[in-house]
Amino acid sequence: MIFAAADQVLTVSQMVAAEERLMTAGTDVHELMQRAGRGAAKYVWRTSAGARQGYGVTVLCGPGNNGGDGYVIAEAIRERGGTVQVVAARDPGTDAAKRAASLYRGPIVGAVHARGGILVDCLFGSGLNRPLSDEFEALLSGLAARHDRAIAIDVPSGIDSDTGALLAGKLPHYALCIALGAWKRAHFLMPAMACWDLARLVDIGAARDVASAIAVGKPVLSAPARDAHKYRRGLVVVIGGAMPGAALLASRAAAHCGAGYVKLVARDVAGAPDWLVAHETGDGDLAAALADDRIAALLVGPGLGRDDNARARLNAGLESGRHLVIDADGLMLLEAPAHTSLSGAILTPHYGEMLWLERHFGLATDAAKPARALALAEATGAVVVAKGPDTVIAGPGGQLSFASSAPSWLSVAGTGDVLAGLCAARLAVTVDAWTAANEAVWLHAEAARRAGPAFHAGDLADAIRPALESCL
Repeated sequence: MIFAAADQVLTVSQMVAAEERLMTAGTDVHELMQRAGRGAAKYVWRTSAGARQGYGVTVLCGPGNNGGDGYVIAEAIRERGGTVQVVAARDPGTDAAKRAASLYRGPIVGAVHARGGILVDCLFGSGLNRPLSDEFEALLSGLAARHDRAIAIDVPSGIDSDTGALLAGKLPHYALCIALGAWKRAHFLMPAMACWDLARLVDIGAARDVASAIAVGKPVLSAPARDAHKYRRGLVVVIGGAMPGAALLASRAAAHCGAGYVKLVARDVAGAPDWLVAHETGDGDLAAALADDRIAALLVGPGLGRDDNARARLNAGLESGRHLVIDADGLMLLEAPAHTSLSGAILTPHYGEMLWLERHFGLATDAAKPARALALAEATGAVVVAKGPDTVIAGPGGQLSFASSAPSWLSVAGTGDVLAGLCAARLAVTVDAWTAANEAVWLHAEAARRAGPAFHAGDLADAIRPALESCL
């Protein structure tokens, strides 16, 4: 997979390094500030469509370079004919911010007199790593209350850019968050990303950092080859267990996601639809059923159960030598050190399953989500899809990707089984766990968008086909 500079997700230190590389190449800090501020001003202008009729934009500027960006934004709005004013929380404290402030030709007003349509938060940017003071929290909250909408520049003041943690007791809600130069981790992590409705990116020319994380992007897929057949397209085997509905749902998802052949092996296949090849297989026969060399991917876990029979079925899958996706009950049966060689597999834990796995593999549970996902990937050798409202994908080689916010309608039973089926189908097609996980997560969210509100997991599975079609 090849990613562009716009796909990268940087830590604060990586963003600083990216800016330093630009300056070493001949772009001074003033030019970078102009690129960032004027790029952000375009989004502010669009959001404040009535500014020229007195709707009004107030820019809250802090003392650092984020405040300097604010002065550039304000001047750009003024030049366009908009009604704009600046509230200076402190005098500019950096040379770049001082120069930007000197070029601003509009009014600077006291906070108590500032009200209007749009508040632009340039108090602090991505570099803040300590709690917001009571003074600044009150200033920000008071201004937000006197404006119709708020826009955050880079990240909202009072958010840790690297972890997404809140550094204030109460923050405004923002209509828009405008990332400068590159996406930051907080743009994809809770609770930060619950603080805004939309996020947009302003490019300042930062090159791709090969060490950076990436944002999960829309996959580029293709139709099967002209000479394709069902096995070449990928045979997915789903191991059923105590609760057949979950395995059936995962099979349905896999069938809609490009696999050429989906087979269910279970002790009871009475409820299987006619399109699904279903083999009734006892625990003693399972190893033989999994010995088929044509199997491209194996899914175990949805509806598996957690008794001795379930453990035997999981072990049969682990011993088969196939590319694995392990979900749900399968995750709860993994143990260290027996299961620390899962190279090529995909694990799909939700929050509770993640905690269980961390306890059993002796991992820390108090770090930020990206670090936790990376630690589990390293401990198991698998690609980890740490799913939730802020899904993070981690690879055992240190790869890291972040999924954009998906519809909250996904918070319904069975959608995890659908994601597991998607992972298995894409693994069968690509034979690469990292690629498969990223493609599956994107398709899962896109299917949710296409399914609309108040869907059930079966509706989500049926929406996969148009989601996949959009990638062709």
